[in-house]
Amino acid sequence: MNGGLLVAGTTSDAGKSVVTAGICRWLVRQGVKVAPFKAQNMSLNSFVTREGAEIGRAQAMQAQACRIEPTALMNPVLLKPGGEQSSQVVLLGKPVGELSARGYHGGRQQRLLGTVLDCLAELRGTYDAVICEGAGSPAEINLRRTDIVNMGIARNARLPVLVVGDIDRGGVFASFFGTVALLSPEDQELVAGFLVNKFRGDVSLLEPGLEMLQGLTGRRTYGVLPFRHGLGIDEEDGMGVPPRERSRAWGRVSLRGTVRESAVTPPVGEDVLRVAVCAIPLMSNFTDVDALAAEPGVVVRFVDRPEELADADLVVVPGTRGTVRALEWLRERGLAEALVARATEGRPILGVCGGFQILGEHIDDEVESRAGAVPGLGLLPVRVRFAREKTLTRPRGEALGERVEGYEIHHGVASVEGGEAFLDGCRAGHTWGTHWHGSLESDGFRRAFLREVAAAAGRRFVPAPDTSFAALREEQLDRLGDLIEQHADTDALWRLIESGAPQGLPFIPPGAPA
Repeated sequence: MNGGLLVAGTTSDAGKSVVTAGICRWLVRQGVKVAPFKAQNMSLNSFVTREGAEIGRAQAMQAQACRIEPTALMNPVLLKPGGEQSSQVVLLGKPVGELSARGYHGGRQQRLLGTVLDCLAELRGTYDAVICEGAGSPAEINLRRTDIVNMGIARNARLPVLVVGDIDRGGVFASFFGTVALLSPEDQELVAGFLVNKFRGDVSLLEPGLEMLQGLTGRRTYGVLPFRHGLGIDEEDGMGVPPRERSRAWGRVSLRGTVRESAVTPPVGEDVLRVAVCAIPLMSNFTDVDALAAEPGVVVRFVDRPEELADADLVVVPGTRGTVRALEWLRERGLAEALVARATEGRPILGVCGGFQILGEHIDDEVESRAGAVPGLGLLPVRVRFAREKTLTRPRGEALGERVEGYEIHHGVASVEGGEAFLDGCRAGHTWGTHWHGSLESDGFRRAFLREVAAAAGRRFVPAPDTSFAALREEQLDRLGDLIEQHADTDALWRLIESGAPQGLPFIPPGAPA
């Protein structure tokens, strides 16, 4: 078998990442050697591979669904937004510069097509099947000329395309039909059919519409996946969510984040533990708090007002792609003053990566914001200087008497000038800071940290002795595989992956504009 498939979507957030992971897990359970691939990802949630390459977290989780180690080949182009108009371009895991959207789509993107195709070819030469994820919608006709992630790669690699639509949003039939009808004849030849995502209710009521859709397009529907709570994997990012909606909307993203939609598992001890995460601009790797949300009795919420910190037992200042901008935002909102008061009172605060830098005394940034010398909040004895070379590592160590693993993605170089040692950073009283992402996924360390937080907060909270974040992650991926196995036509899907799009698919007018 030397198969492939491109999972496209009618919109962003239609469920492409989840469906791709589910197909990968289903295939690997059938004994297929499979790998994920996304040519170009725009995300502030990234991960570091063992060889020190930065890729999107969604592709890292899809690799886990395949039970393989992630590599840079699986996400050759990563765009990390630094604002509304520009992004850092990460090529084969290493940053190569900043570009505006106009500059990128004006020529640079198309020049990357050869690199992208080489990576895909290498994966296809190594694995039995490669399941590719598109981005946004393939019918973004304004971007088709320079597209290297949707139909651009499908055409060049002759990949069959499965279009996913989120029926929970409404308008899925129009979206399916319109997606096909806005593609050129050559692109339409590769669109094999559709997959309905997040359906609630009786499937028999949907079937007449699916039959009419097949009559209109000549393309079948490969499955109807039911709506399930808590089925997300590490998402791309939450960019574009209005600030006042973040506490609600950001709680729906990332692997364990969907746990926050439902009731918190009862605590082992007498009290729950309340965690408030500052929803700073350009928040990156907010997946760090997923391991906290997985703990019975831990309530995690995202906040953007100082009064929302009042009843929190722990406040987390997460990573960000714009440390100085986030610091200014905290000051404008009154959150900086609330954090200083909190530290003075000896109430727990954790800063991760950019959040760690914000908690320090001084920031010298001529790289990210080019703001030069900026005073930090002064809660930790740390001075930060931004270097042009990005640190990309997978450190291991020990803290609070427990083994810890993590990963680092930052330009800021911290000089610790006091306090107690804490991972690569330090602690002062009950304020902790570290550049290590993912450290809370180490179960023993997370429990030890939460015990310290609970003691400082005066809470009779007891961490569960048997919560395994890795096992929860595996359970999540198995549930995605079950979803495909139980609700998709897997025989037809297998033929599609193995043999490509059916021949003789009809053209649906009007097609792409000239």
